[in-house]
Amino acid sequence: MSDLPRKAVTRTAKLAALPLGFAGRATWGLGKRIVGESAEIVGRELQQRTAEQLFKVLGELKGGAMKFGQALSVFESALPEEVAGPYRAALTKLQEAAPPMPTRTVHAVLEEQLGPDWHELFEEFEDKPAAAASIGQVHRAVWHDGREVAVKVQYPGAGEALLSDLGQLSRFARLLGPLIPGMDVKPLIAELKDRVSEELDYGLEAQAQSAHAQEFEDDPDVVIPAVVHQCDQVLVTEWIDGVPLSEVISDGTQEQRDRAGQLLARFLFSGPARTGLLHADPHPGNFRLLPGGPDGEDDWRLGVLDFGTVDRLPGGLPTPIGVSLRMTLDGDAEGVYELLCTEGFVKESIELAPDAVLDYLLPIIEPARIDAFTFTRSWMRSQAARIADPRSPAYQLGKRLNLPPAYLLIHRVTLSTIGVLCQLGATVRLREELEGWLPGFVPQDESAQEETAAEA
Repeated sequence: MSDLPRKAVTRTAKLAALPLGFAGRATWGLGKRIVGESAEIVGRELQQRTAEQLFKVLGELKGGAMKFGQALSVFESALPEEVAGPYRAALTKLQEAAPPMPTRTVHAVLEEQLGPDWHELFEEFEDKPAAAASIGQVHRAVWHDGREVAVKVQYPGAGEALLSDLGQLSRFARLLGPLIPGMDVKPLIAELKDRVSEELDYGLEAQAQSAHAQEFEDDPDVVIPAVVHQCDQVLVTEWIDGVPLSEVISDGTQEQRDRAGQLLARFLFSGPARTGLLHADPHPGNFRLLPGGPDGEDDWRLGVLDFGTVDRLPGGLPTPIGVSLRMTLDGDAEGVYELLCTEGFVKESIELAPDAVLDYLLPIIEPARIDAFTFTRSWMRSQAARIADPRSPAYQLGKRLNLPPAYLLIHRVTLSTIGVLCQLGATVRLREELEGWLPGFVPQDESAQEETAAEA
């Protein structure tokens, strides 16, 4: 019924071929060196061939393989530039497109989900998909009331494919680790597996998107398309046009980059405070720049798509994040260390020097120390290298810290967002967003004084 390779044996064979391909190319590279080609040229060709095979397979398989590829794609900023170049194009392809499923399969799903007269629900329906992602693809259409809509159709067998892929990928996670310096790939794969049931549930996605659309309905900066119709494997939402963030990254003006970066940071921190939900899939394919903000056509708003993965945070982002960030900025080593111990970031069996912990954290929070910070790939690479080098004190200390389960998704979303900001090369007033939206960042006495002044 579907072109999605669902049989476990087929998908396993494709994924299992990846590490064999890596080994084969390493042998090929050695042979090229023996006959006299330079290490630099051989290394560049090796990286390019590896990237082409890896992301071709991940994109073709869709499912969990593509999901994993998209999760990796936001971290390309951390790669050394001589390595990042060959990967960048292959990674970007996963942010916007994948091979489509046949029209007959789409029609069969729509008939099963919406009934034999499904055509009558639409004034127009485009068979060619407008976008394709890991578990479904989107078709542009016109709803029967005249609204332009996006129709997301879930791939048949998507759940089976997701679990099969991620299980297989976890078996050779160590081989994939070098793709992103300083990042442990195995917990990322485990966390993606934990979210499979939510990702497949269009009912949960519709609830999360509706909550955001209602809260941001009149927002001057953020646009969330409303939900029009939902059933098990089909989700219909209002259509929004705009410039995909991947295009802003590749071809945007500096003004567009800065505006996109500011709004992305604003959405990251304001969303949980306003809705109790954290959008947990911040890769560029899920964002658009829309003209016509509060200052007219030359201004831009941020369109946000895909609420299939969210973190439920009824009280907003945890207050200890803001408190510890503020204490770190203030140089309160003892206070930060005590709070990290209380929250489980330092296990009871571990003892660390508070000053060393402060030294570890300060470079990471550099963007919050000044009024406006320019996120760059070089800055991201320096942070990744500092944490990934086994010879560095930062690496040794980082290995002894713990990430409590309650903070796992928040941590990944934050890192992913920073990765996108570095791809944009955006100058962002991050401190302003933290002060406005992050609980605990502004001390209570200062916050009360600001509220009193505002009322006056």
